[in-house]
Amino acid sequence: METKKVFLSQREIPRRWYNIAADMPNPVQPPLHPGTGQPIGPDDLAAIFPMNLIAQEVSTDRWIDIPEEVLEKLLIWRPTPLTRAYQLEKYLGTPAKIYFKDESVSPAGSHKPNTALAQAYYNKVFGVKRITTETGAGQWGSSLALACHLFGLELKVYMVRISFEQKPYRKSLMRTWGAECVPSPSPDTSFGRKILAENPDTPGSLGIAISEAIEDTLTSKDTRYSLGSVLNHVMLHQTIIGLEALKQFELVGDYPDIVIGCVGGGSNFSGLSFPFVRDKIYGKELRIIAVEPAACPTLTKGSFLYDFGDTAETTPLLPMHTLGHSFIPRPFHAGGLRYHGMAPLVCQLFLDNLIEAQTYNQLQTYEAGIAFARSEGIVPAPETSHAIAAVIYEALKCKEEGVSRTILFNLSGHGLLDLSGYESFLDGKLTDYEMPEEEVREALKKLEGYPKPRR
Repeated sequence: METKKVFLSQREIPRRWYNIAADMPNPVQPPLHPGTGQPIGPDDLAAIFPMNLIAQEVSTDRWIDIPEEVLEKLLIWRPTPLTRAYQLEKYLGTPAKIYFKDESVSPAGSHKPNTALAQAYYNKVFGVKRITTETGAGQWGSSLALACHLFGLELKVYMVRISFEQKPYRKSLMRTWGAECVPSPSPDTSFGRKILAENPDTPGSLGIAISEAIEDTLTSKDTRYSLGSVLNHVMLHQTIIGLEALKQFELVGDYPDIVIGCVGGGSNFSGLSFPFVRDKIYGKELRIIAVEPAACPTLTKGSFLYDFGDTAETTPLLPMHTLGHSFIPRPFHAGGLRYHGMAPLVCQLFLDNLIEAQTYNQLQTYEAGIAFARSEGIVPAPETSHAIAAVIYEALKCKEEGVSRTILFNLSGHGLLDLSGYESFLDGKLTDYEMPEEEVREALKKLEGYPKPRR
């Protein structure tokens, strides 16, 4: 019998995170203070993040030790299996070998707890009592709820309104682990009240939810803010995924020709791909593909500019591919991919041609998710289905060319709390939307007077 799943023992779990900033051919340009236009320092972030996480954010050390207290909680579900998708290969009739890293096995059902546990721990040891955050699809909010419960912290989650309505059981999961969850925009902050007064029917956005969470942090005692994607330290914590995958491929004597992940802010894509990007930097031949929705095409249609990470303009200016911080995406079902910007680390790798980007529309991704569910038995999250759509495209290309390639993708989460989207698709109620160029240009007009990053 051929091996279906490749497991590592608990003793083989990576004990250090990998920091790609140590090996990038071109460093990420610094965040800027919006008032002065000058690079920010650690003190500029101290009211929002604990200093121990700020130190990781600016670090260029190649390896950073994972604290024992974090490791013992990661062992609740890690290491995760590397699985060969034999039935999907058979369904497609492809000579390609398809593997996926199964991050859906975490208690929260996604990759997000990898950084949630680390961030909760570092906040705890710094003396923080309470955390605020935003969430799109709810994967991040539920993961941080779990982590805060395990480390004894309070949590308030501002959940993008459309997802709050579409995904009620994510809210229930957060409440089960002791967190408070409110729809964003909310009446709980001055910025939320402002947005509601201007547009009472707004679906919300991650940029608005981030603004609310940061305002809450700055006006509350013993509170810090936590972000589930985009920032360097988040990418760092997620590299445990790719580091495990490297060990697992050694066990089966294989190595991927193509590495694929869906990308919204960048966390699950980076977690899987960065250890493989390092290999590519040092001469390994492989393709690394970031897959985004056609309705929020940050890398493929956005511009590389300095922009705010939130709608209320409270964050530093970040060098990133962006659709503009005032952008409010159409309410498609992949809520975790609805962010207006992209992680600066991912953007720099894209500029340096170390990774590439593809887009797929909503109906294509649900078709891919259904194909995966009916072949492999796992119902994937709508976000993950973007990666699966690209996997199917590349596998069929192998079939056309008559060549065998090894394809690895990140199953970043299951879709068992996203079944309303599947039901809408199966009932023929979903439609496609591709963001037009003129809408992108209009969204970026507000950034014309901002500092410009080097190209």
